[in-house]
Amino acid sequence: MNKERWTLDELSERVEAALAVVDYVPAESARIRAVPDRRTIRYYTTLGLLDRPAAMRGRTALYARRHLLQLVAIKRLQAEGLTLARIQERLAGLDDASLERLAQLPQELPSAAPAEPEPEPAVEEAAFWEALPPPAPSAPEALDERTTTQHAEAVSRARQARSELPTPTSWTGLTLAEETILLLSGGRALNAEDTAAIRRAAEPLLRVLRQRGIA
Repeated sequence: MNKERWTLDELSERVEAALAVVDYVPAESARIRAVPDRRTIRYYTTLGLLDRPAAMRGRTALYARRHLLQLVAIKRLQAEGLTLARIQERLAGLDDASLERLAQLPQELPSAAPAEPEPEPAVEEAAFWEALPPPAPSAPEALDERTTTQHAEAVSRARQARSELPTPTSWTGLTLAEETILLLSGGRALNAEDTAAIRRAAEPLLRVLRQRGIA
């Protein structure tokens, strides 16, 4: 069995590449995704259709070829009209060899297409990040007057905002990415348009978190 380990995003990319080379016609139902995304993969895991991650790298879950086989098998069986409950019955207890036969994957998959470069942030996003002070240098003497002023202003704003935060009676959580959840106190429930708009707006923050290895 292949010993490679993939993150959730890398696993999703390999599932897409695998479904492109096998005899697979997506289910006609609009409620069934042709290719499982991050949320769908997590959902399959909670249902027991997909094994738990093979390993962890810090807080990052890693997946293996068995997970790829399970996901391809799930999509093939869905295309045949089976419900998730029936698919769970079919996959229960299958060893790797049985999954290989069901998924019918070649041992070597074509390389995933290189990711398209991320678009330049919008003017509003760039202005938002430029307003943050740069990281403090290791030596105090390296701070110039402008950096010191920016830092002081940022600290002052953060303290003021923290002191004005209300005590929430309830929270609404929105998953932005793996291990990254936005908590909103009170307010109305989020609809699909709210969720999409918030996730688009959060992309600059997520990029910084990923670059710094935080998320």
